[in-house]
Amino acid sequence: MALRGETRVSAAQFRRDVAALAALLPSKPFLVNLCQDRYRFMVGFAAALMRGQVTLMPSANTPGILKDLAEDYADLYALTDTAPPDLPHLLFLETLPEAEAADLLVPGDQPAVVLFTSGSTGRPKPVAKTWATLVASARVAGERLNATDFQAGCVIGTVPHQHSYGLESIILLAWQYGLAVLAACPLFPADVRAALEAAPEPRLLVTTPVHLRALMADPGGMPGAGLILSATAPLPIDLAQRAEACFGAPLMEIYGCTEAGQIATRRSTQESDWHCFENVVLHEDATGWWASGAAVEGIAPVQDVIEPVAPGRFRLGSRSADLVNIAGKRSSISYLTHQLLSIPGVEDGTFLMEEGAGQAVPRLKALVVAPSLSTDRIMQALRVTLEPAFLPRPLIRVATLPRNHLGKLLRADVLALAAAEAAE
Repeated sequence: MALRGETRVSAAQFRRDVAALAALLPSKPFLVNLCQDRYRFMVGFAAALMRGQVTLMPSANTPGILKDLAEDYADLYALTDTAPPDLPHLLFLETLPEAEAADLLVPGDQPAVVLFTSGSTGRPKPVAKTWATLVASARVAGERLNATDFQAGCVIGTVPHQHSYGLESIILLAWQYGLAVLAACPLFPADVRAALEAAPEPRLLVTTPVHLRALMADPGGMPGAGLILSATAPLPIDLAQRAEACFGAPLMEIYGCTEAGQIATRRSTQESDWHCFENVVLHEDATGWWASGAAVEGIAPVQDVIEPVAPGRFRLGSRSADLVNIAGKRSSISYLTHQLLSIPGVEDGTFLMEEGAGQAVPRLKALVVAPSLSTDRIMQALRVTLEPAFLPRPLIRVATLPRNHLGKLLRADVLALAAAEAAE
């Protein structure tokens, strides 16, 4: 069921641990599962399902977000295996009591989780999902990925299990298709390399573009894998090609969002079109694009602009908030950022639009991590690919960008960093 260091945890032991923990859980309707050990998280998640409790999965576990969560869900408690939060909580025991194995059957219509959006455009929004929806999403994804080929293998994830991507592509995919889960959550290249070397084959790596960029930059190389999954941000084709060559495995991108869950996949090195999962249907109305189907809870909004290509196939346009219009010329923040990241020597970076402050004309800024390059060298490279209207004014060099645990940049964090650098 899981690998914890040198220990291989059997499915029978997992069932006993779930039964033991379920008996210890307080009688409250909502659980915030803060366990960092991925096996303990799985035991806690299953134990909550056994008790009919809903697992709340905030976008981050910062004190401020947990405080807001406690205000919205007064009768909650936390399960943790690290430092106790400022909430009613239960510490995960190092050794659970002996118990008879739990019968892990859950009614399909039972509420299972409340996921929360990232909050990049405001306060995080709750998204409730039943157990049947989670199972359907994992099963259709597994069919598309030929997950049966990985049975008795192992899932290694660099992404947090408290996020919808990690929950669906690590925990639920493993549960539905008989894969073991690595209990650790490796982040740095050396840790990922060690995890792959220790895990039994076939190995499935669940990661993100920002993590892949770091892995490809490591001179030590990487062991082989059977499949690589990437999500949470667009993947440049050159990075996908290097990743496939490095791991000797196909790389599949998963497209989705917290509201709708997993929607589609594509193999980035071979195609630009996305292919919807079975029974997932996309449709447009006056307010935007929506997804429905067996793997979606009801009808859910899709945050991006969809460009249909054929039945069940589409391409992605830019989000309306991503579009840039300066002096009658159009581009997008994502395209501009891609050009910045394509410059040799640029390790990280992002464009952002400066708004307000009495400006008659919108102005673009860019933050860049490039220790070996001068500002003039970066601007010279950008002039080759960008029209003058889209050059950043100013280009701000920083030591690092405030990426969260998924490698995403929240607008508020980037604006705060830009303001701090400008003040200095």
